[in-house]
Amino acid sequence: MTAVETRPSGVVGTSPPHRPFGARVKAFVALTKPRIIELLLITTVPVMFLAAGGVPNLWLVVATMLGGYMSAGGANALNMYIDRDIDALMHRTEQRPLVTGMVSPRECLVFGIALSAVSTVWFALLVNPLSAALSLAAILYYVFVYTMGLKRRTAQNIVWGGIAGCMQVFIGWSAVRNDLGWAPLVLFLVLFFWTPPHYWPLSMKVKDDYERVGVPMLPVVAGNLAVAKQIVVYSWVMVLVSLTLWWPLGATGWLYPAAAAVLGGFWLKEAHALYGRAKAGVTGSKLKEMRLFHWSITYATLLFVAVAVDPFLR
Repeated sequence: MTAVETRPSGVVGTSPPHRPFGARVKAFVALTKPRIIELLLITTVPVMFLAAGGVPNLWLVVATMLGGYMSAGGANALNMYIDRDIDALMHRTEQRPLVTGMVSPRECLVFGIALSAVSTVWFALLVNPLSAALSLAAILYYVFVYTMGLKRRTAQNIVWGGIAGCMQVFIGWSAVRNDLGWAPLVLFLVLFFWTPPHYWPLSMKVKDDYERVGVPMLPVVAGNLAVAKQIVVYSWVMVLVSLTLWWPLGATGWLYPAAAAVLGGFWLKEAHALYGRAKAGVTGSKLKEMRLFHWSITYATLLFVAVAVDPFLR
């Protein structure tokens, strides 16, 4: 078998695959990574409720959500364009549109740049210039700092790369108030410390993929026990930081701190359980690292729901 024959059809092939219109539309949607964007929007809209002290202007919410989708979608498409070489070699990404050939690299690049540009103009005209600047900063950071700079060079890639996703908190707040403040900074830090223990369990699960393509995710370079220790540390900092929105900042009523304490308690239980299994030398499916990964999504969703509901119960 030749080297060309071993590569996925979307990377090297004698002819492009059949590309029906419906499948092409789905492929372009897939370039935006909708499931990731869902989580970003879940952390944006509740902050708008907190900033408004109740229900914000609904048109503003819609405009911010659409702008946020285009902004994050453009950044994700550019990420796929840059990472198309390693995506073709990893099992978890081998069905992405660029790998299968459903979308060409040139189409992906144009699509990503267009979405990024349109989202910036959208924010500037329909929300405010501050939100537009923050959105553009998030795109540039994700593409140039994380994807091109950090991802393939350091095991701290997720730690610092996560800043781009945290920017959604500032965008939601600035959309309502056209300024920044301590409350969105606290929630920014919650997401900053949430991102590594959210993603590291997944990278533990697929570390063979990352090792194959030379991406130095922490589980690849340090091993499961070291990663589990880091998860526990980041988890404790995250939970403690989350409570500062209530005290000493005093930006919430009683619901948010109650939710943060209960949700944080469950998180810490899972984090310490994962550390215990790693310390005992458990490997494979018995490590159950994905329990924390799935719980982390539930945690973020419910915590930010509490952020949105809290203003109505003060």
